[in-house]
Amino acid sequence: MLDEAIAPDCASMGLDDAFQAPGDSAEAARRAEPDIPPVARSVVLVASGKGGVGKSTISVNLALALAERTFSVGLLDADVYAPDIPLMLNLTRTKPRKSGPMFRNPRLSQLRLDPVERFGLKVMSAGFLIAEDQSLSLPASSVYFVLNQLAHQVAWGELDYLVVDLPPGTADVQQHMVDLLRPAGALLVVGPQDLAHLDAKKVLSMFREAGVPVLGGVENMHDLVCPHCQGEIEVFPAVSDARAIWSAGVEQLATLPFNPGLSHAAERGTPLLISEPDGAQADRFRQLAYRVAAAVSLPGPDG
Repeated sequence: MLDEAIAPDCASMGLDDAFQAPGDSAEAARRAEPDIPPVARSVVLVASGKGGVGKSTISVNLALALAERTFSVGLLDADVYAPDIPLMLNLTRTKPRKSGPMFRNPRLSQLRLDPVERFGLKVMSAGFLIAEDQSLSLPASSVYFVLNQLAHQVAWGELDYLVVDLPPGTADVQQHMVDLLRPAGALLVVGPQDLAHLDAKKVLSMFREAGVPVLGGVENMHDLVCPHCQGEIEVFPAVSDARAIWSAGVEQLATLPFNPGLSHAAERGTPLLISEPDGAQADRFRQLAYRVAAAVSLPGPDG
C-alpha cells in the first residue's frame, strides 16, 4: 500500500503545501515557461478514444517490457480525474488528502517529488496525492498546473522512455500533455468494436493536427482464447474497414486476445508481465515494446 511506502516522504516534502493554488492561468504559465526541458529521451503517449479498452493495462505492461530491455523507464499516469495506475501496481493510498486547491505553489517552485519505484519503473500519478476513493475536482484552468507538476517537478533522473497513460478522448489533459512533453509519438489503443475505432479516429486527428507522430495501434480483446482447447473465439463481429483506424493509415502493431489473467493481475497489483512472464501474452507485450522502440528509433542499450 502507498500509505506505508510513501506517505511519510510526502509529509516531509510538504506535499500538501506544494499544491496550493497560484492565481495565474494556465496560459500565463505556458508563456512563462517557453523552454521546457525534456523529461526523457523519448516520450510515448498511450491514448484511446473511449474508456474500457484496456489502455492503462497496456501502458503498464508496455513500460515493463521496455524496462526488460534494460531501458530506464518512467510511467506517468496523466488521468488526473480517475488515476488507475496505482491500483494496478498495488500503490493505492487510503489516507485522504487535505482539502484545498491542488497545484503548484510558486513559492516552492524548486520542489521535486520523488517518483515511486515499482518493478523497475519510476512511477508518478495524481493517485499518489489523494485517497483511492477521493474525488479530484479541478476547474479546467487548474489542470495544467497539476500536469506540469507531475511531469516536470519530479526527480525522474535520466530516462530513456517516459510512457504516459492518457485519459480517453481529446480534451484539455491530452492537449496539455502534448504541449508539456513534446512526445516522440503516440500509441492508439482500441477494442474490437466500431465505436472504439471511430472514437480513436478523433484522437488520431488530434495528434495529426498537433504534429505528433502516431507510432501505430493496438487492438485489445481481439478474440478469446479458449482455456480448454486453446482455439480462438471471435467474441465481437469484425470492425468494418470504413470504421477501422487501420484504413486511416495507422499501423497495427499488435492484436491482443481477451485474457482474464490481465484483469486478475491488475486487481492483485502485480502486472501480467511480472506475474506470468513466460506466458504467450507477455511475449506479445515484448513484441509490442520492440516495435514501439523501433518506431521511435531508440535502440536498446543491450543492442
